[in-house]
Amino acid sequence: MPTEILMPALSPTMEEGKLAKWLVAEGQHVRSGDVIAEIETDKATMEVEAVEEGIIGRILVPAGTEGVKVNTPIALIDGEGALPSPRGAAADRGEGRGVGQTQDTTAAAGPHPPTRPAAPPPRGGAPPIA
Repeated sequence: MPTEILMPALSPTMEEGKLAKWLVAEGQHVRSGDVIAEIETDKATMEVEAVEEGIIGRILVPAGTEGVKVNTPIALIDGEGALPSPRGAAADRGEGRGVGQTQDTTAAAGPHPPTRPAAPPPRGGAPPIA
């Protein structure tokens, strides 16, 4: 079962903050204590650490999101024994490309122009004319 990473309260009075930047990607292995994100408030920028070892299964709040309430889940970590899918977490959910995959642009590029076959080698022993 995945473990939720919650938006931390950086002060006793903090109610919400900005998830400034992710330092990890979906499918990446992390250890407990690894810094995985940066949170901003009106007064400070703080780091968020992984709470356990595992694979970042899903990022729930995109980087740059403002007004994230304290204790809102921001990411999921799949437990220590979990192995990432070779296609990546995003592909498992049907969301575009997975981590480390490239986009196939052949269909988007339209029909390919016809190619000319290579000229056959000259016959006889005469050198080709340049």
